[in-house]
Amino acid sequence: MNRRIFAALSVVLVTASVAVTAPAAFAAAAKSAPSVLVVGATGGTGKEVVRQALESGYRVRALVRDADKARAQLGSDVEFVVGDVRTGAGIESAVRGVDFVVSALGSNVRNDPTNTPERVDYGGVRDLVNAAAKAKVKHFVLVSSMGVTHDDHPLNKMFGNILVWKRKGEEAVRASGVPYTIVRPGGLLDAPGGKADIRAFQGDDLKNNGRIPRADVAAVCLNALGNARAAGKTFEIVSGTEGARVDWNGLFAGLKADAR
Repeated sequence: MNRRIFAALSVVLVTASVAVTAPAAFAAAAKSAPSVLVVGATGGTGKEVVRQALESGYRVRALVRDADKARAQLGSDVEFVVGDVRTGAGIESAVRGVDFVVSALGSNVRNDPTNTPERVDYGGVRDLVNAAAKAKVKHFVLVSSMGVTHDDHPLNKMFGNILVWKRKGEEAVRASGVPYTIVRPGGLLDAPGGKADIRAFQGDDLKNNGRIPRADVAAVCLNALGNARAAGKTFEIVSGTEGARVDWNGLFAGLKADAR
């Protein structure tokens, strides 16, 4: 769908008791585009997912704690559902009726001591994917992290076992029954994407450690949505050869499905 159509749409703000819908003509036009819920949409990677999803013609919904602040960051082309994954508020409303979900959740106790890895990286992901299963979401993409299988990783000591809880979040996704893809990026860069191809591998071998722009992580997530070659797979990603282009189907097809 042309982005101009989205620019003309009214923002939909859904709370526990109030829903403001777009004019019928615009709502009908938008139904032809696939819809994606982005959770963690105001974080560094989530913002990139939202931006690229809009550019690709998706109808984008975001689960946020403060709609006004989110709108200032993400623009008026996004539908906002007010909620909080730490309590489960708004999750069922957020997943209802969407085709896809991308979770870019990430805890940050430095900004808020209640944003613990257990509550966000595990509990939030678990509740989100279970709600997605009930809503019959077609595909759930989780942004996790390289190193989650290494309990002695320094990040666990620094950030309250963050990688342990992220691994538990992954396990909840695999157990949910929802078609899924789990993406484990290396070190995240706030840099332009598309400058190199993407190297994907499996096994969480830290000898393959590297870095990757958040924009390229977002591109992996969006290209995985609805792609059967990406379904049921968990893999790590880092930047590859500079100047090379990504063969998305080849990237996903070359990966093994998770063991059942």
